[in-house]
Amino acid sequence: MNLEKTILQGSKVRLEPLKETHLPGLAMAIEDGALWELPVTVVPHPSDLPQFLRFAEAQYHAGKELAFATIDQASGTVVGSTRYRCIEATHKRLEIGFTFIAKSWQRSHINTEAKYLMLRHAFEQWQFNRVELLTDVLNIKSRAAIARLGAKEEGILRSHMVMRDGRVRDSVLFSVIAAEWPEVKAKLETLKDAI
Repeated sequence: MNLEKTILQGSKVRLEPLKETHLPGLAMAIEDGALWELPVTVVPHPSDLPQFLRFAEAQYHAGKELAFATIDQASGTVVGSTRYRCIEATHKRLEIGFTFIAKSWQRSHINTEAKYLMLRHAFEQWQFNRVELLTDVLNIKSRAAIARLGAKEEGILRSHMVMRDGRVRDSVLFSVIAAEWPEVKAKLETLKDAI
């Protein structure tokens, strides 16, 4: 596996490796819905985006993460961010996470096509065996969105994270494995073209 910054492009969504020029648009996306205030997810405050980018770069250089700006192709608008995380090349597994989308773009074509592009790249380019997705047990919208993609719920990671308000979070673990990818891919291609 060669972890290099690459653009993942679909018909409606483009994922560009996160860079400084994306930060003003990302700030606007975060402000759309005051995403940093949501108790069931971890989204940086717009003023913390320079640190967010520095952390993403450090993790990329350590071979552990690759962060993207999520862009609506028709408008050219930065609508959020997502990333490959916890990359374990030896074991051919990774996590897709740290995903957030501006409130006005949620429940649109954005998440479906972005996840399709990331899963396709992980399974078809990198030849990975497993992709994981985690969310807060309390985040009902996120759980439904992940299940709708075709990922299988595997269980609950108890006392998995401490949230910024001090709450100890249980996380729901979902996955897609290589053997399931053809069926998940067909489903996502139908879904993304229908939205």
